[in-house]
Amino acid sequence: MMIILGLILLILGIVFGIPILTTIGVILMLVGAAAWLLGMAGRPIGGRSHYW
Repeated sequence: MMIILGLILLILGIVFGIPILTTIGVILMLVGAAAWLLGMAGRPIGGRSHYW
């Protein structure tokens, strides 16, 4: 979910020329990808045993 939201913000930031949306979109995509990879590795994230 976080990766999708980041992608949407990234696209909106590029289309409308708003750099803060682009930056937030990239950050959300990176955090979402990191949480997803850690969850796939079996590490608990935020008290959850898995993270989609």
